[in-house]
Amino acid sequence: MDQDQIAVGMQVRYPRTGTTGAVISLATIKGNLYAEVESSHLFYRVDQLIAAEVKAQTGEAKKQDFRTLLDKERAALTRVDGSQIDTDNSCEGGG
Repeated sequence: MDQDQIAVGMQVRYPRTGTTGAVISLATIKGNLYAEVESSHLFYRVDQLIAAEVKAQTGEAKKQDFRTLLDKERAALTRVDGSQIDTDNSCEGGG
């Protein structure tokens, strides 16, 4: 990313580690421009960062994700014959 393209508040990603976050400050250190990323509070060279896309889930999308997860959990607790697996006593000791 070029120095002209970066600004405080911009969402960026450091591809080597996958660190993603908003730029909270910019600093010039030994002639190189660095950006401090909010999620790690570390400074990254600006030329090593890429712009990150922010995907905000809507309330309906979160509900759908939860429903999918719930359906998978229910399927995991159902036997082939359709009866439910009893998990109430699954941690009882043997003695």
